[in-house]
Amino acid sequence: MTGNSGNTANTAAADEGPQGPRHKRDLTRRKVVVAGAGAAVAVGTAGALAAGAFAGEKGGTKPAASASAGAGEACYRLTSETTEGPYYIDADKLRQDITEDKEGIPLTLALKVIDSETCKPVVNAAVDIWHCDALGIYSGYESLSTGGGGGAPTDAPSGTPTGTPTDVPTGAPTGEPPSGGGGGGGGGHEEPTDDERYLRGTWRTDRQGRVTFKTVFPGWYRGRTVHIHTKVHVNGEWTDAGYEGGNTCHTGQFFFDEESVLASAEVEPYSTSTTERTTLTEDTIYDQSGVQGGLLKLKYDKKNIARGVVGSITMAVEPDATHEGTDDAVQPGASTTASAEASASSS
Repeated sequence: MTGNSGNTANTAAADEGPQGPRHKRDLTRRKVVVAGAGAAVAVGTAGALAAGAFAGEKGGTKPAASASAGAGEACYRLTSETTEGPYYIDADKLRQDITEDKEGIPLTLALKVIDSETCKPVVNAAVDIWHCDALGIYSGYESLSTGGGGGAPTDAPSGTPTGTPTDVPTGAPTGEPPSGGGGGGGGGHEEPTDDERYLRGTWRTDRQGRVTFKTVFPGWYRGRTVHIHTKVHVNGEWTDAGYEGGNTCHTGQFFFDEESVLASAEVEPYSTSTTERTTLTEDTIYDQSGVQGGLLKLKYDKKNIARGVVGSITMAVEPDATHEGTDDAVQPGASTTASAEASASSS
């Protein structure tokens, strides 16, 4: 799965500097390596939890009428396209359980992919998801991610020690963030810096256009609200080696409502984060359109979110379109506002 250029990782990593404990502040060619046959078994429990995730579904926030829509299901308007970000990796993990023993609140992600024109399921599509861990670290880019415990604020003069926390959470990376913090920097996709691939995976949609992943509730880092990245690839071929050819018909992100994020912030290891959190309404990538914009429908015990969360959403896509999510980069020298937006959209 081709890692095309998005926004440079410089801005995303540099924007992850600590601001104190304020989280309560509120394809042409694609190939994946096939995992063992036990991949489907690994999410047996997750699949059971997600079985009723689409019960009573009546379409997106703005249904579009269509005479060809299936009975009982209204057609959806296209799901919002977003930037790919710098941390996309050409997927090499064909699996549903992407956790790899990472700590965090269990999250079952139940996705459904449909054709926006006909509302028919998109069958045998390859769906990628990737996101940071509970402390804001991305696999493959640990030395570039400061997450919840490293790096000085992006507006601090070079070498200024003020603002650097003394209680860095265990496991925070020690590598220096890339230079050029805070700028737009449309330098292209950032190449991975390590071999870690936790919280990344690809799986195929079934006859109903559904696919389920088992992961953990994501954390946050400076400049972005809590989110999960996704890509949908179609018109390719599943082979013994994986998935090849086709086109990327959707690049988007999933978002979490404020109530759930605030609840997660009370649970370890999220509660140890020292990074200022960007709220859903402050985020420059989420378009505030609800389900159409990628807002997940969440189910969990409101008294004990630590027991686990089920998140579900239907993505309406154009199977014949190409949306790589790599056209949003802002070149160096852009205005302050544009640079700030690029900084936020870089992951």
